[in-house]
Amino acid sequence: MTWLALSPEEWVAVRLSIKVASIATLASLPLGILIAILLARGRFWGHSLLNGFVLLPLILPPVVTGYALLVLFGRRGPVGTLLADWFGIVLSFRWTGAALACGVMGFPLLVRAIRLSIEGVDRRLEDAASTLGANRAWVFLTVTLPLILPGILAGAVLCFAKAMGEFGATITFVSNIPGETQTLPSAIYTLLQVPGGDAGAFRLTLVSVAIAMLALLVSELLARRAHARLDVQ
Repeated sequence: MTWLALSPEEWVAVRLSIKVASIATLASLPLGILIAILLARGRFWGHSLLNGFVLLPLILPPVVTGYALLVLFGRRGPVGTLLADWFGIVLSFRWTGAALACGVMGFPLLVRAIRLSIEGVDRRLEDAASTLGANRAWVFLTVTLPLILPGILAGAVLCFAKAMGEFGATITFVSNIPGETQTLPSAIYTLLQVPGGDAGAFRLTLVSVAIAMLALLVSELLARRAHARLDVQ
């Protein structure tokens, strides 16, 4: 079974993928919750436009999304130049850029899951808390947030899974640099291009499936605990 043992280079790709996907998911959560609330509860001009913009990465080819990120956040792009000159942050061809690309691609799935969860909340529960003197922020923290927690967990897992499997946008924006931007999909693609790389590609594929299944199991466990707490309350 030694052929199943990962090489040091493959371990680097696995660790980098987990790191990139985790940061992409955690960084997307606050904005994702805010956008989901706006789409679920907001009534304003441009609502449909905002919804379309959020879902755009799901419709566009990933390479197009990656190119757009390169134009905007590249070293010569308007946002990239500002970040580099003022804050010393460079995203293109760095692992942080891979996290940005993965976060952008997973963001629509995150928002969609949270939005559906918010739309399923009984507004009478929130109104009851308001009549007892609680302000909006406190109502959200004590009533709405616990109720939508399963949706947040589901959205986070979907975002994480999308980030783990993202290839087109990532390789377009940050290329395929071993040890820096070479995530699992990029490593699998590279191994398939060289003679004798099938075994390595197969090993990394098994790792990808195992990580995805583990994430789903953890999400299911956390969601059950959240539902159990709500039932007790």
